[in-house]
Formats: sequence, C-alpha cells, structure tokens
Amino acid sequence: MRLRSAGIAFIALGLACAGCISNSSSGPEITQYDFGPAPLREPVPGLQRALLIYDVNAPAWLDSPFIYYRLAFQDAARPQAYADSRWVGSPGELIAGRVRGRLAASGKGGIIRPADGNRASHALRIELDEFIQVFDAPGSSKAVVRLRASVLGKNTLIAQRSFSVERPAATPDAEGGVRALIAASDEAVDQLVVWTIASVKE
Repeated sequence: MRLRSAGIAFIALGLACAGCISNSSSGPEITQYDFGPAPLREPVPGLQRALLIYDVNAPAWLDSPFIYYRLAFQDAARPQAYADSRWVGSPGELIAGRVRGRLAASGKGGIIRPADGNRASHALRIELDEFIQVFDAPGSSKAVVRLRASVLGKNTLIAQRSFSVERPAATPDAEGGVRALIAASDEAVDQLVVWTIASVKE
C-alpha cells in the first residue's frame, strides 16, 4: 500500500509540474497599442513640392515594439520594458506614418517613399532620439519624445532642428505611458510638419 500510495503521489506530482510548465509557456496575454486615428488639426500651409520622406532612424534599443520606461528616481541609466504591453510596430514606424499622413494631406506636392524609386528635389530625414515613459517618483511619470529633423536639397542641408515634447501620464502604468507618448508624439509631429513646410518653401 505504501509503494502504491507513493506511486500515485509521484504521478500526481508529475502531472502538477506538467501543468505548471504548460501554463508558464503560454505566458501573459500581450496588449498591443498603435497611435489610433490621427487627431483633427487646423489646416497648415500646403506642401507645394514633392518631398521624399525617409524612414525614421532610431537607436537599436528603440527599434522594436517594446514599450520602455525609465525609473529616474532609482536608476536613470537603465531603460526597462513592460512585460505584457507592446506597440504594433516600432516607434519609428508609428511616427513615420503620422508624419507622412500629415504632410500628404497638407498640399499638392505629394510625398515619396524610398521604395517608390522616384526622385524629389527635397527630402526629410528624422532621427528618433528618445521615446520613453520616465518615472520621476514611484507614482508620477511623464512621456518624453525627442526628434531631430533635417530637410535636404540636392547635395545640400537646407535646415535642421530638434523637437522635444514632454507630457504627464495620467496613470503610472503602461496604459498611462502609451496615452502620454501618443499625445507627445502628435505635438512633436505638428511642430515638425509646420517647420518642414516652411523649410521646403525657402
């Protein structure tokens, strides 16, 4: 009876462990976010020339769907990623989509992608330097978005400018960070679009 009981207990333990492995391998459910519909904006002076818009460049750690945060009060030099939340694409892809959409709707000049194979007299390059939720205290955070943009002519740098926007997060979690990052990105894109159109006209 003792051996039999021990055997049953061993089998039960094995099944329990198998269940643990199965549950852990499935992992947490991932929540995905995009920027949502483009916000309504007042019309801006139109883009009158064709403009080549390159893909947004970003540091290797930002070139992924991970949603990053930084505990500035504890270790400001260590970006960390939420385990169960993701963007649907990289931040650079999402920002590039916003920029192209705004500029395409602004005038008759039209936009060109690198894959189109067409040429344009002007081009726009964007570098994404920062895109992160920063916690200044355990219950207080903000979104930080920093871009650098360059308008190029034929073998010439026409204009260059940096854009930096911060927005407080309503809640100290991934959801709050996402909403604040979207708002900060949209404001940065608004500034960039107005500046780009003015630079191309010069």
